[in-house]
Amino acid sequence: MITADKKQKIIADLQKDKKDTGSSVVQVGILTERIKELTEHLKVNKKDFMTRRGLLQSVGKRKRHLKYIAEKDSKTYLELIKKLGIRK
Repeated sequence: MITADKKQKIIADLQKDKKDTGSSVVQVGILTERIKELTEHLKVNKKDFMTRRGLLQSVGKRKRHLKYIAEKDSKTYLELIKKLGIRK
């Protein structure tokens, strides 16, 4: 579970202005952190299939947001994946 402090830090790092809390870029950042936490949980709890399902849903949602960002602004997309360390 992402703590409120961690979520606020991610939002502050990725937002374009003070009121930008729900843009696709911010959502990708939050989903990436959630995916990292779920991955660590599944390394310990291999038979937790509900968490595995949640992880796959989060990955799919992040993929859709990244596709949208890539179509709208490829420069922002490239900066985002570099900043978050995804898509090698």
